Amino acid sequence: MSRPRRIVLIRHGESVGNVDDTVYEREPDHALSLTETGRKQAQEAGVQLRDLFGDEQVSAYVSPYRRTHQTFHALGLDPSRVRVREEPRLREQDWGNWQDPAEVRKQKAYRDAYGHFFYRFAQGESGADVYDRVGAFLESLWRSFDDPGHPPNVLLVTHGLTMRLFCMRWLHWTVAEFECLSNPGNGETRALVLGTDGRYHLDRPFERWCTPEPYGFTG
Repeated sequence: MSRPRRIVLIRHGESVGNVDDTVYEREPDHALSLTETGRKQAQEAGVQLRDLFGDEQVSAYVSPYRRTHQTFHALGLDPSRVRVREEPRLREQDWGNWQDPAEVRKQKAYRDAYGHFFYRFAQGESGADVYDRVGAFLESLWRSFDDPGHPPNVLLVTHGLTMRLFCMRWLHWTVAEFECLSNPGNGETRALVLGTDGRYHLDRPFERWCTPEPYGFTG
């Protein structure tokens, strides 16, 4: 098995939906574009990633949303060194029908009270649903490491919630631990780095907005 030295996750740059949530009343989530600020965030992240990867090969997986594709292109990685695939299982959480702003506000309030992991949006997904498809992707990713020529770097261009759930699945965090974490900012990265102990470690933590309150022995 040829495990990569690092698995880098990056959240897309700022999108029009991040600055004006009324846009969801007119456009589907998957079609939203980056703002000019979002493009600059992706370009700045690209400088850091090109320095990190150097002349090494990269296996990249990109969420099928427009803003993640735009983010990937703005990174400016050398196409001769990057093997890229679109990966639908890394897409954003499905929020359901966002055309009714009053209903959206109500459901967000329900989610905040019920919990981001378990609450399922009407006609959409819960965090637990995203966790399941991210877990299925992780199993596929792990099988790809059987290739002795697998690149030493993996790059996932995705979304904030999906990043947290991927790390939760990989590092075996509890639901209580997940619930206390904030999304990374637009254009921010986190990396799982292979240590000398043969285990992957997160290069820097996600910010916490509260203290975890586990139900029992798993805490």
